[in-house]
Amino acid sequence: MTGSVEQGTSQTHGNTHILHFLVRLPRPMETVWPALATPDGLAAWFTPAAVLEPRLGGAVTLRGVGSGQVTAWDVDRVAEYTVGEGGRIRFHLERDGDQACVLRFTHEFRGEGESESGWRTRFERLIEQ
Repeated sequence: MTGSVEQGTSQTHGNTHILHFLVRLPRPMETVWPALATPDGLAAWFTPAAVLEPRLGGAVTLRGVGSGQVTAWDVDRVAEYTVGEGGRIRFHLERDGDQACVLRFTHEFRGEGESESGWRTRFERLIEQ
């Protein structure tokens, strides 16, 4: 099985933008989780995390994105970071059989922010890991 980045969707409500992606990964959730929830994992495909306290309410600082806090945390399933101007970034993993998983991704931000193509490129890196 190969991974894939399904078509992303983009919504705008006033000056709030919401991007959604469905990413199919050819690895079990347990092996993907560290890529979403550890500084080394995030740095490998997204951006370095100068600070990441892995718990609800923990501090987080993502280079080029912003500083804030962990606003959702369910080990091996959900990591959500709300970071200043970077907005809210949510990773939600679900099983897809024994050897694969699906990542449901949401990025909500105001004003100018990440493009759909920028996230697609990052998710392609995540799939290749």
